[in-house]
Amino acid sequence: MKSIILRIVAMAAFIGAGLQQVSAADVSEIRVDWATYNPVSLLLKKEGLLEKEFEKDGIAVRWVQSAGSNKALEFLNAGSIDFGSTAGAAALIARVNGNPVKSIYVFSRPEWTALVTGKDSKIASVADLKGKTVAVTRGTDPHIFLVRALADAGLKEGDVKFVLLQHADGRLALTRRDVDAWAGLDPLMAAAEVEDGAKLFFRKPENNSWGVLNTTETFAKEHPDIVKRVLAVYETARKQAVADPQALKSALIEAAKLPDAVISKQLERTDLTHSQIGDEQRVTILKAGVALQQAGVLPADADLAAITTSLIDTSFNSAATQ
Repeated sequence: MKSIILRIVAMAAFIGAGLQQVSAADVSEIRVDWATYNPVSLLLKKEGLLEKEFEKDGIAVRWVQSAGSNKALEFLNAGSIDFGSTAGAAALIARVNGNPVKSIYVFSRPEWTALVTGKDSKIASVADLKGKTVAVTRGTDPHIFLVRALADAGLKEGDVKFVLLQHADGRLALTRRDVDAWAGLDPLMAAAEVEDGAKLFFRKPENNSWGVLNTTETFAKEHPDIVKRVLAVYETARKQAVADPQALKSALIEAAKLPDAVISKQLERTDLTHSQIGDEQRVTILKAGVALQQAGVLPADADLAAITTSLIDTSFNSAATQ
């Protein structure tokens, strides 16, 4: 009897190993975004850490640049990437709108957005934006930040003219004085400060939502082992970034093609000491959602508490504690 039990146990172990191999084998390529607003992704890419992790499985890694949360979410929804970097509140908006994303990891706690105007502008407060033009990238943290700032100042979206531009074009429009203000995003916002003398006339760090890594419901369900391995490697890169800030800065300078002074300013307001996603992120993201709902940006009947809970997936947190 004992020998029979041992054979059964051995066979179960063999079958389990075979299933793991099949799970990895049915993935030939992992598609991961990189973004200048996600410094950890740049170090991860430069060091080739994911490539090293999956080389033994014959799985290739393809890198796709995200120019903003909106682009990362579009790519995820279209199935063009498997992992995308966004602001937590942007991911919530996507989830409300039917994009089945799952936020699974924290790559930063940034102050990456503020309201910006030119160095000679007379705009000094949010109230001064009434009747003015503001460049903004819809569906991103700067957009959410702007809507909340207007609401707190007693203004509505219709009180200003939104000029919808991607982040880089927003900075250019401000520099050319084509718009009166810009809802900025680092490192472009830092570049505007350092190189153009732009002024951050309204800052509120707590209204910047977390930098989160997302995947899709389908990928998380079908390939949980791959997700865990990606997050474990992400965690290695995050720890390297904290331990060696100069290496992180070099990777960011190289990718963003911006000078040291600009990148230093970005990193000064970027906290990389968090990794696990959970209640703290849930609270911040929900507050942003409620503010957007009150401002009429999100549907009044949306159950934001339930949607936020469905967005945040803590089941992979163990991979972020290696």
